[in-house]
Amino acid sequence: MYRLFVEEHFDAAHYLREYHGKCENLHGHRFKVVVHLEAAKLEETGLACDFVLVKKYLRKTLSSFDHACLNDVAPFDKIAPSCENLAATIYDNLLPSFSGSPVKLASVEVWESPTSGAAYCP
Repeated sequence: MYRLFVEEHFDAAHYLREYHGKCENLHGHRFKVVVHLEAAKLEETGLACDFVLVKKYLRKTLSSFDHACLNDVAPFDKIAPSCENLAATIYDNLLPSFSGSPVKLASVEVWESPTSGAAYCP
């Protein structure tokens, strides 16, 4: 089994409704997103999947979040823009891009700082 990963980042602001701490105030992060893919075999080229395609799909998914207040962007206008919800949302948005592909989307990590983050692995 091969595990591939691609990392991107985006800058955004958010606040955590009903948090009752300093994170309930508007603040920003440089979010790091790491996508993990799995493949059982390699293509004739020696690749499991072209990183260029993965980066393209991920950048498209992240474009609506970059330099935005996440609380104003669906679905975070209804649910908390936490790392956990960001990871699940990004996963769900990316999943159709890999339908019929020889690679499987395994997980998405979202880091809000160099020491804090969450992963979604259904």
